[in-house]
Amino acid sequence: MNEFMPEKEQATALIEEYAKLQRIKAAPNRDEEIDYQIKTAKAKLEALGIVTENLDK
Repeated sequence: MNEFMPEKEQATALIEEYAKLQRIKAAPNRDEEIDYQIKTAKAKLEALGIVTENLDK
């Protein structure tokens, strides 16, 4: 987390991360859920102008 990020933003980001992990854990098809989570994270990064192609395995 960024030390310049307000505490409420940090809490919100961590709650969202926790919820994503719980979705993966409870998903009937974890691989599909992980693919979905990756797709949404990539979209958010690209919306901020961050190139993601070098992050892919």
